[in-house]
Amino acid sequence: MPEMGTLFRSELMCRCQLYLPPEAAYNCVAELGELGLVQFVDVNPEVSSFQRQFVSEIKRCEEMERKLRFIETEVIRENLDVDQDEIEPMAPAPREMVELENSLTTVENNLTEVNTNYVALRKNHLELTEYKNMLKQAEIFLSETRFNFQDSDETTRLLDDPEENGVSDVKDEHASMKFNIVAGVIDRARQVAFEKMLWRVSKGNVFIKFSDIEEEMEDPKTGNTLYKSVFMIFFQGEELKTRVQKICEGFHAAVYPCSEHGKERRERMMGVNTRLEDLHTILTQTTDHRHRLLLAASRTLKSSYVKVRKMKAIYHILNQFSLRDSQRVLIGECWMPTADIPAIKSAITTGAQNAGSSVVPTIERVPTTEDHPTFNRVNKYTIGFQALIDSYGINSYREVNPSVYTIATFPFLFAVMFGDAGHGLIMLSFALWMIIAESSLEKKRDISEIFNIFFGGRYIIFLMSLFSIYTGLIYNDIFSKSLNIFGTNWSTNMTFAANESAPLKLGETLMLDPKNPNQYTGVPYPFGVDPAWQAATNKIGFLNTYKMKISLIFGVVHMSFGVILSLWNKVSNRRYHEIFLEFFPQIFFLLFLFGYLVVMIFIKWLMYGANYADPFSEHCAPNLLITFINMMLFKKADVDPKLEGCHTDGMNYEIYMYSGQGGLQKFLVIFAVLMVPIMLFGKPAHKIYKRKQEAARRGTMRDELLGGDAPQEEEEEG
Repeated sequence: MPEMGTLFRSELMCRCQLYLPPEAAYNCVAELGELGLVQFVDVNPEVSSFQRQFVSEIKRCEEMERKLRFIETEVIRENLDVDQDEIEPMAPAPREMVELENSLTTVENNLTEVNTNYVALRKNHLELTEYKNMLKQAEIFLSETRFNFQDSDETTRLLDDPEENGVSDVKDEHASMKFNIVAGVIDRARQVAFEKMLWRVSKGNVFIKFSDIEEEMEDPKTGNTLYKSVFMIFFQGEELKTRVQKICEGFHAAVYPCSEHGKERRERMMGVNTRLEDLHTILTQTTDHRHRLLLAASRTLKSSYVKVRKMKAIYHILNQFSLRDSQRVLIGECWMPTADIPAIKSAITTGAQNAGSSVVPTIERVPTTEDHPTFNRVNKYTIGFQALIDSYGINSYREVNPSVYTIATFPFLFAVMFGDAGHGLIMLSFALWMIIAESSLEKKRDISEIFNIFFGGRYIIFLMSLFSIYTGLIYNDIFSKSLNIFGTNWSTNMTFAANESAPLKLGETLMLDPKNPNQYTGVPYPFGVDPAWQAATNKIGFLNTYKMKISLIFGVVHMSFGVILSLWNKVSNRRYHEIFLEFFPQIFFLLFLFGYLVVMIFIKWLMYGANYADPFSEHCAPNLLITFINMMLFKKADVDPKLEGCHTDGMNYEIYMYSGQGGLQKFLVIFAVLMVPIMLFGKPAHKIYKRKQEAARRGTMRDELLGGDAPQEEEEEG
């Protein structure tokens, strides 16, 4: 059979051996990777992954990938856009690996140091903010808890030291009434449990007050918003003080020093505010420095990713080579398209020249009986359809490529089901947008998995939309509404004008009768379905019957075409026995049952009509579904005596459409049923027969060999 175009069949493949000099192997494999036409085979399957020659290089690439992921995480957290290169970078030379590695290490160390300092500064800022709010609330709390004994002066408060205020005679009198203070900040979610625990441990001998911090605070590490409250605990006794401090520690409450003197608290407040201002300036500078580092890293992030992954892929392929001839040559095996061998030779020659090698790499074809891989050449138009076919199963080597025919059948069958011109226009607009802007959208296709799927199938969506518009116009269905494009060929009045003489009746029906000359002109509608059917009561019965029969015709034609394509595969692969054991039984079973049903649909359309007289009127037209069921069950339909006009010339036209139909249908069913055991057991029986034949042939050869050796043994014994 002459060779067909590669669009209809997979490429001719051959297995080859590559002989590469070690100093040029990296560059040669890099050129082959850019070409994308070679599938390598591991010649060292028994060697562990950790014992191969380029394991250390792969580990270095993985370490660089880790650093790139860290940088990418920081860039995304900073909400920076990653620049996309217009042209994908080539695989870097081996000497560039050290430069790239040092560059990524420097960026990672700088970012790590800046992040550490930034987190420490933010933690310090958070602590000072908490301390400021605590001091602010302390002024309010302590002013509310002021107790006066002799006058309203601050010198007589219980929280002050009497000796410092010159009131030594009050010391002895009120020494037992001296209060201790523990103040700090706690998470609001722990506030209730914290209060309960203090109450139980102290047996009610503490006085605690809370106040929510309204100022917005963030976690230094995660950046999440924190909601905290200031607390102040008043109690007496040193023993209770130890318990309170342990409870604060257990609830992760931050305890800050709180002076009993208002002047000292106000001085500390001024100091905290000054430190916060200085810290805010340092944080701003640190943030700007971090932003500049990430901005510079984001410009080369994608290109670095591509370079590292290409290097890793190259070393992974080189690990599948075998180093022989005293480590002077690397030998590898691969599959490649026969038509592209010159281009592949040119690529490895270019790689050797770029590496400065004086040894010319060579390619030798290796004869093999292994199953060849399937390679279907695709472009941006056909890759979506090929991926659709491959998701169901990849065709065998040199078989017919179904994706070529799917370019037409898949969008059309989708449109037969979808069939709405309005929604088809929306799909067409979306597909045209992706096609026109594909160069810019190509860079953004990875932002979402769903968008990546849509973008990859943009030409599928384009064809589906065109076919949907076509079938929608045939169905006269635009956004589930019909349009009166060519007028109507029905004479029925479609206008409703309610008045006293002719009131509007909501329950009134409108039946369209093609045999009524007062309704139907007898001229077919120019294109699609007449809009008059949308208002008809018998619309569903008419359209559903039409669509069901059309779908049946398309389905049988589609399946028959698929079975016929299998004949092409069997003839090409010279499996002639499968033609008799698979193709003929399948096509006979399909056509003798469902193909016959399609033929009956066309016979009914041609023989019967609303304007025909008996016995070919619409009343005499047989029900094809009942006819097919009776055909499969060998059941004879009952004659209806009321349809006298359908009984002429010894024929019952409401049951059979032509003479001899009953006998033909029995023959078709019997013949189709006989194909079933052939389809089920024909090929297995043929394989068993071939195995027995092969075993008998081997037995005959063994007997001949043993029989030829027997006389020699007898002579030796004699």
